[in-house]
Amino acid sequence: MARRLRPVELDFVGTAPTRLVFTAGLSAPPEAVYRALAEDVTGWPGWFGAVTMCRPTAGGAGREVRLKGGIRFQETILASEPGERYAYRVDVTNAPAIRALLEEWRLTPAGPAGTGTRVRWTFAATGPAPLRLALRLGRPGLGRAFRDAVRALDRRLASTPA
Repeated sequence: MARRLRPVELDFVGTAPTRLVFTAGLSAPPEAVYRALAEDVTGWPGWFGAVTMCRPTAGGAGREVRLKGGIRFQETILASEPGERYAYRVDVTNAPAIRALLEEWRLTPAGPAGTGTRVRWTFAATGPAPLRLALRLGRPGLGRAFRDAVRALDRRLASTPA
């Protein structure tokens, strides 16, 4: 059953009781990575293995996301800064126990002459103690999913004409 989560704002990235932060590098420039994250929303299933469907809603101000296993999210985009940051909060989900969830993707130039991108993904959440423990225990799996997704995105961007 879908339920509404507590609405949080961007500062939640720094104040959430559970914050999982992962980083990785891509050879593509920040602008290309940003386009894949924020503008090619329907392309997420092509590089993020856990995502089975992703589509923009509310004229691009939100997203609907479905994950393997049947988890669904309705999200609001909170930050959309080309080449720098993409962040969204989950407003409605069928995932159990989560009370608030916000994800932020930070992009910074990296590599020779800044031609690549360093991506920092922050998964910020709150819920009861068993959820917080499960997220901490699940950190290695989330990290692996992130690294696999970033590698797949890098391959996808390398094969796409500029």
